Amino acid sequence: MRVLLAVDGSECSQKAVEEVATRIWRKGTKIKVFAVATSRIPEWFMDPAFATSAAHEVQVEEHHLKLNKLVKEIKSSLESSGQGENLEIETKVVEDYPKEAIVDEAESWNADLVIVGAHGYGKIKRIFLGSVSQFVSLYAPCSVQIVR
Repeated sequence: MRVLLAVDGSECSQKAVEEVATRIWRKGTKIKVFAVATSRIPEWFMDPAFATSAAHEVQVEEHHLKLNKLVKEIKSSLESSGQGENLEIETKVVEDYPKEAIVDEAESWNADLVIVGAHGYGKIKRIFLGSVSQFVSLYAPCSVQIVR
């Protein structure tokens, strides 16, 4: 079985990690701990002096480094869990939009299951921010478990 565990460092993401750590897995189950650093900002947002762009690039790089550290910590935590000997764990961090990146990774990696946390935004925030878990559940090529 191939399980894509999408994480972002949030509390709901941690609940998804706990779900994976406490579940009983068959020997040889592959887990990919996957995180997405959002790197794209609209072109209209860039200023002519590129100060916004330069500041954004620094911010994205810092976020990418934090996510790399996070996925390695999660990998280590899962390896030391009671199910660690049954799991083959890898990590990956990409720069993209989270919704599309998770679905694309699930497809290209041939995932059997995506596990993602739900932020539980209200209606207004969901309109503006969108729901990653909802998008993934609609468009992923495999089963999706949303953890609250």
